[in-house]
Amino acid sequence: MTTFERRQRILSLLRGQPGVRVAELARLLGVSQGTIRNDLEFLEQAGQLARVRGGAVLSNSHLIRSPAFEARARINVAAKQRIARWAADMVEDGDSILLDASTTVFYMAPFLQDLRNLTVVTNGIEVGLTLAQNPAHIVILVGGVLRPDISAVMGHLGEKMLDDLHIKTAFVSCSGFSVEKGLTQIDIQEAQLKSRMIRSAERVVALVDSTKFGKVDLTPFAGLDRISHIFTDSNIDPQVVARLRQTCTVLTVCGEDTVSSFAPCDEEVAHYKIGFANLSEQIQFAVDVRRGLEQAAQDTSNIDLILADNQLNGEIALEVANHLISKGVDLVIEYQVDEKIGSVIMDRLRHLNVPVIAVDIPMVGATFFGVDNYRAGYLAGIPLGKWLKENWNGQFDCLIVLHEPRSGALPGARIQGQLDGLQEAVGQILQSTTIYLDSGNTSEVSEAQMIAMLKGHPDQHRFAVIVINDDAALGALSAARKLGRESDVVIVGQGADRRGRAEIRKPGSRLIGSTAFWPEKYGQKLIEVALKILKGEHVPPAVYMDHVFINAENIDDFYPE
Repeated sequence: MTTFERRQRILSLLRGQPGVRVAELARLLGVSQGTIRNDLEFLEQAGQLARVRGGAVLSNSHLIRSPAFEARARINVAAKQRIARWAADMVEDGDSILLDASTTVFYMAPFLQDLRNLTVVTNGIEVGLTLAQNPAHIVILVGGVLRPDISAVMGHLGEKMLDDLHIKTAFVSCSGFSVEKGLTQIDIQEAQLKSRMIRSAERVVALVDSTKFGKVDLTPFAGLDRISHIFTDSNIDPQVVARLRQTCTVLTVCGEDTVSSFAPCDEEVAHYKIGFANLSEQIQFAVDVRRGLEQAAQDTSNIDLILADNQLNGEIALEVANHLISKGVDLVIEYQVDEKIGSVIMDRLRHLNVPVIAVDIPMVGATFFGVDNYRAGYLAGIPLGKWLKENWNGQFDCLIVLHEPRSGALPGARIQGQLDGLQEAVGQILQSTTIYLDSGNTSEVSEAQMIAMLKGHPDQHRFAVIVINDDAALGALSAARKLGRESDVVIVGQGADRRGRAEIRKPGSRLIGSTAFWPEKYGQKLIEVALKILKGEHVPPAVYMDHVFINAENIDDFYPE
């Protein structure tokens, strides 16, 4: 990777998360921490990121046209970005949303760019211009008088425009917030417009950094009874958290290492605190699992959910487990890749009598939840074999296996199932024609491995590829495309996550299908299992998802657009 490519990769990572750390970047990109610090310094001087202690956060200053707005945006920037990043997760493809002209809401824009077909209503010039750069979005600017600092449109003309609009979610901020008065604003005109804006919305989400709590400014524009969800940062006073939990509003506290969602307290219902250590926020499948879990926890109304990111790293997973223990969790849902570290984590939790649900990668002593690995693999191996018989007369030069050695034998059964299904269709496969590559569980590592393999076999043109997950499948496909050898490969995936499904829908794609694991359904089932365990009810040692192989012919039956 060249210096330019490495720096672009750093910016790409920042667009998907609230910040990056020097040590993790060095590990991920295979360079020294000194090299990473030089990269961050260069990118900061270019105005593309902002340095913070131990790492960096994305900077939008190069996109901002208003000097006054930019000055406000620089205040408490790391906290605002964390708040915006998690609030943006509430938005889905095709949503109609309303965004106000605040700097905190402006920081949502980078996290919305990969979504499709959003209808965005805003009075914010800066956020409107940023989102309008994506032609997939419709951006509606509320009419009115342009503020002197050219950051927002204000006035009664905008209020009249909102009368006939129906908005799914309004995202707003404020200059002050108190439990008694709700959201308040120092500018009367701005408060009046915001009040009218939120009347058009089904739900109102407030993005309020901790510096604004306890302040009551000139004009209130939304009482607490109108706000369904508040996002703030970890500097919030615990006494304020306790008071907010007595209301009907969900509170999410966005810290540097964990994100905690607090459900409103109901003294008549048993209340539980569940920790979820996610596999990686850089893997779409894991993100979908986490989103489903957040929604399911909110639907139960008696679960506080504490979220953390294992970052595909065993040592970090151990740190996360210790952090969840310090939070006093009643149960841990553990999604991590390292089988050996899993035993250490399990030992610590067992000694504290904290029950564990292990997602997809088993941990001895934990309830297993997730993929029926052999079956999922077998369902992909059969159609791969059929494709080979129909298109290559059942012949191929090499079978490429993108696996994940760290995860152990049970996820490895996913590979064995694909091999058995494939051999059932085409006959015995020789070891001499099989190449095993370490996927690293990511698209980036899989792409690099596949590029090296293809370059080492310039005279061979028929490669069948089986994988541990869709990230590996997409990495392999990207490698073939970069080398102009897409027609040399045929690939089956595992997971059928949203990126995999988008690729399968492309006419003539060489990713011919993927076994669906339904990550968006994990959350509801995980909460059901967790509550049974916490209530002392019987739970089987393993709870499996059902699977189906999704391809271009049946994808709309299961995931209609």
